Amino acid sequence: MIHICCGPCLAYPADVLKKQGVDAVGYFYNPNIHPFTELEKRLEALKTVAETYGLPVIHDEEIYGLETWLVEMGGRFKVDERCPVCYRMRVEKAAKKAAELGVPYYTTTLLYSRYQRHGLIREIGDEAGRRYGVVFYYQDFRSGWNEGIAISKRLGIYRQPYCGCIFSEAERYAKRIKRLRGDFSARNQIAGL
Repeated sequence: MIHICCGPCLAYPADVLKKQGVDAVGYFYNPNIHPFTELEKRLEALKTVAETYGLPVIHDEEIYGLETWLVEMGGRFKVDERCPVCYRMRVEKAAKKAAELGVPYYTTTLLYSRYQRHGLIREIGDEAGRRYGVVFYYQDFRSGWNEGIAISKRLGIYRQPYCGCIFSEAERYAKRIKRLRGDFSARNQIAGL
């Protein structure tokens, strides 16, 4: 079973696993993705990739998990605090689902991203696998980063510009926010405020 964070991150791993003859099922659980419109775009892209590779995909019953995710974050706003919690939520839920389905191995498309912390994901994956009696299959898919982008472009799917959480979206706009602050500050000085 492969935990899927999004269609673009699935493209290369799905291609590799298919070529390796791995019979897989996908599992989509990502309560971190916000806003809802972003989730819709990602699900549409996932549908295209899954159909292209003949990969059946199971969606968690909690498709949009805003409340669940915010509660788990518990006020953790910094990257080093929130990302481990978010990884654990998703990877552990994937291990549990694999065990429920009787699938002996599981992995995650988080291992495709250059921006994710592979050592930590692997550690969490191994722990969760032991807890649920399944094996976390680690493969560093980052070597196919450019190939995955090419596949995504060829399929014409939406490629997201941030991990999905509201904090990473804000960080994505940090330079623009700073520029706006400067614009307002200059206007206030001119207005004598």
